[in-house]
Amino acid sequence: MFSFFKKKVAPAPVAPAAVAAPAAPLAATPVVPAAAVSAPVAVPDVDATDGSVTAAPAAEPRRAWYQRLTLGLRKTGAGIARVFTGTRIDDALYEDLEAALLQADTGVAATEALLADLKRRVKETKATEPAAVKSLLVDALAQLLQPLERALAVGAATPTVIMVVGVNGAGKTTSIGKLTRHLAEADCKVMLAAADTFRAAAREQLTVWADRNRVEIVSQEGGDPAAVTFDAVSAGRARGCDVVIADTAGRLPTQAHLMEELKKIRRVIGKAQEGAPHEVLLVVDGNTGQNALAQVKSFDAALGLTGLVVTKLDGTAKGGVLAAIARWGAEQGRVVPVYFIGVGERLEDLQTFNAREFAAALLE
Repeated sequence: MFSFFKKKVAPAPVAPAAVAAPAAPLAATPVVPAAAVSAPVAVPDVDATDGSVTAAPAAEPRRAWYQRLTLGLRKTGAGIARVFTGTRIDDALYEDLEAALLQADTGVAATEALLADLKRRVKETKATEPAAVKSLLVDALAQLLQPLERALAVGAATPTVIMVVGVNGAGKTTSIGKLTRHLAEADCKVMLAAADTFRAAAREQLTVWADRNRVEIVSQEGGDPAAVTFDAVSAGRARGCDVVIADTAGRLPTQAHLMEELKKIRRVIGKAQEGAPHEVLLVVDGNTGQNALAQVKSFDAALGLTGLVVTKLDGTAKGGVLAAIARWGAEQGRVVPVYFIGVGERLEDLQTFNAREFAAALLE
């Protein structure tokens, strides 16, 4: 398995120093940058639907993840890469590239920015071959996406409280389960809050993940979501947990009364622990394209997002939406980073986001 987390010791007046060994029992846990790879270890394969565990082979190194990412982004990248199969660099190439980027749901603003940057790079490098232009596009895209690449850090507060939101079907509860496993294997004591009390079987699904990951869970059948999160955070503090993760009910951002419920949960978490939640993560389905950007805008306006988890990028033709999200952040003067991306159901199919890796895989 890739080590998402490594421990660091954090003396109060001094910036914490990173410790290389993920297994060492220390106090705080930032995500290891995407380029870092740990030694392969045997990882149980957890089924996303019922939490059942089956034997899995030793985890592959990061290059195997890159191969899966490339396959997952093939539908998105094929139309873009096809533009560079010709022999000339002319207006027709740029027009075809513009159309391909828009079809990949890159969005108008990001497409215009990428084309302007690409033309500048072509002029500066005096590129004469379409293949060279394709390589320059990888550079331009990686630079656009770079602000989204940031490590999720836990441990600055005890517990670090993570509130997870998203619409139904985005893969929210499954992503929580995978994140919990990675945290638990990094020697973090995790508690889950089953605050999705609206969806049938949501509590049971999260309970399965808690059992498989051997972490504690606070849940109430039909209970008030805000009360569940308050109890979980209070229990997490009392029991010395490193992380408390609150699963919330999926909802559309247009459902004003339900969005108000999320705001209430956020306020109540703050009453349970000053300064919490420390992270508000939105899980978005990569297949939804520009609608994913609309969700980011709406949830950010309501809750103040601190990060994203982009799921189901495998097989999507709309992976360009990450560029749209990056461009929106640049225009807003603030960044909502992409902490993790997912390309499948297996535990190892949720990995840290790396801008250059993503750009290269998209245009492979």
